[in-house]
Amino acid sequence: MSIAYLNGSFLPLEEARISPMDRGFLFADGVYEVIPYYDGKSFGLKGHLKRLQRSLHEIKLPVDISVEGWERLIDSLVSKNEGGDLSVYLQVTRGAYTKRDHAFPEKTNPTIFLMVSPIASPLAADVTKAEGISAITVPDIRWDRCDIKSIALLPNILLKQQAAAEGAQEAILVRDNLITECAAANVFVVKNGTIYTPAKGEHILGGITREVIIALALEHDMPLEEISMDVSLITQADEIWISSSTRELVPVITLNGHAVGSIFPGPVWKQMASYYQANKKRIFT
Repeated sequence: MSIAYLNGSFLPLEEARISPMDRGFLFADGVYEVIPYYDGKSFGLKGHLKRLQRSLHEIKLPVDISVEGWERLIDSLVSKNEGGDLSVYLQVTRGAYTKRDHAFPEKTNPTIFLMVSPIASPLAADVTKAEGISAITVPDIRWDRCDIKSIALLPNILLKQQAAAEGAQEAILVRDNLITECAAANVFVVKNGTIYTPAKGEHILGGITREVIIALALEHDMPLEEISMDVSLITQADEIWISSSTRELVPVITLNGHAVGSIFPGPVWKQMASYYQANKKRIFT
């Protein structure tokens, strides 16, 4: 039975209860993070917590927990779930109030909830056996503050479901003829040996895995540019990748029903995927 954390208590996930007056339930008034742990050890934890603090600041939700306090809490939860390869879901909402009102209530206690889920072996774990996924391009219908990791994910859900209905595993989003990101990931394109990724801004969430990939490209002298990515680049790409904390680095081999490159995971992806796995081993040894 999975152990969760809710407002100061560790308890079985099935016993966790939140008020229907919670503003997360009524308004999606909250933020979240998903943090990977491998063999009980965190990967990118400080980056996730820095982004959490930024999201809380942007929605004007003060929480009296330091970075060190979050680290102790998350480590304790992972330990109580016997470690292993887990993703930690962390959600903070503005809490419950006596009435439903759009404006911030005068005083509420934030609702803090954490749970864990097993992480499946990522595609990049063995580049010799990796298979790619299919994606489609769709209009980006989300709000203008995608840089906040908000729990208000209905547009993402609708876009991901549109992809699923068309037999694809991911939706790549287009706004004003520019690629932003995916429904649930960041995106990279390879053209003529150079790696491109959309530059961060209010329409793009700064992914922690994205930052690791950029750092690895710099370390290994792989050409990489952060740009305003015209949709034409992705339709003419030699390779397309998506990245997220739990899926890591995934090659896209068909886009809108057409082959990307050779319709197999490309050589630049294989190189970066190998660097990514070696980096994980380096951090954990």
